[in-house]
Amino acid sequence: MSGERGRVLLAVCGGIAAYKACEVLRGLQKAGCEVRVTMTEDATRFVGPATFAALSGAPVATSLFEYPGSAIPHIELAEWANAAVVVPATANVLAKLACGIADDCLTTTLLACACPVLVAPGMNVHMWQNPATQANVGTLRARGVCLVGPDSGRLACGDVGEGKLATVDEIVGAALALLSPRDLVGRRVLVNAGPTHEAIDPVRYIANRSTGKMGYAIADAAARRGAEVTLVSGPTALATPAGVRRIDVESAAQMHDAMLAAFEDADVAICSAAVADYTPAAPADHKLKKSREHLDAIQLTETADILADLCAAKGSRIVVGFAAETDDLIAYAREKLARKGADLIVANDVSRPESTFGADTNRVALVSAEGVEQLETMPLADVANAILDWIARRA
Repeated sequence: MSGERGRVLLAVCGGIAAYKACEVLRGLQKAGCEVRVTMTEDATRFVGPATFAALSGAPVATSLFEYPGSAIPHIELAEWANAAVVVPATANVLAKLACGIADDCLTTTLLACACPVLVAPGMNVHMWQNPATQANVGTLRARGVCLVGPDSGRLACGDVGEGKLATVDEIVGAALALLSPRDLVGRRVLVNAGPTHEAIDPVRYIANRSTGKMGYAIADAAARRGAEVTLVSGPTALATPAGVRRIDVESAAQMHDAMLAAFEDADVAICSAAVADYTPAAPADHKLKKSREHLDAIQLTETADILADLCAAKGSRIVVGFAAETDDLIAYAREKLARKGADLIVANDVSRPESTFGADTNRVALVSAEGVEQLETMPLADVANAILDWIARRA
């Protein structure tokens, strides 16, 4: 549900990268945030307010005197927001914020904000490197304003250098970090994610439909909440979450060894990977030729049980497993909880379109010795935080 992750004020300034603010807005919404927008007059020359109004579902504040439903929009928006994000933060607006100048709706609103503020600078390299801009950035940092970027690269003017707006994912991630509780600081969290590939020969393998999205969302959320996170990943196309140490593996055996080794220094293990239950007993050392090496059958052998082995070694530490089922979900989850000795089983029905492999949402039940907590369908980030909430109350 929109707004569950927080309320974000998006402050859009007059730079060529203003169009990227639309993508930032969408990224925040996808993560479960409610977003409202204020813009400078110059920003409206790059992207019209109607675009942001349509995307956000709320009026856009461009003036202190023409905001529907409020005579004091700067105060209403400032008090409404849990975080403010300035995209792209121009040299002019950075200077105004540093000096406390409030001469339009955007800067007046930001001056009234008591919530955390994130600025994402975007400008020409020479403007960014100017001592005045650097002094203003230093002033803002000293006041607790957070910065993301800028990156280096080819700029809109053709110059190459620092000043390029940070990526949308970086900005959204930094904004979500401002909204996340820091209740896992000092905790070491181990997560596995994705499928495993079990070799038939050097070219072919047995796998499953897992994309790793759920595990990566857990690792990302845990890092935002202050944990030291190690992610053991099977083959995926996903980017490593910021601040997360990633170990890449391919097979179930490799994942087993990596998880057991990393668990020695972990406080919590979350096993969300879809690890193969079976692997070819004798994979070929060359590509099998259909013309002369008919593959009529593949002899399989069971893989090592990662969750059970972690539970056997956990002591007082927390171990969480997943149960992806297509029927009798809770019964199977309860049986798995008892058989493995886990503290929590996250059960999801992968026959449902909103909770199947590859979906951006999930509907899970948290099954523990204390009972069953059924959650509604939520974005993956919210599911991840619900799991971490359960852990944080016990860690």
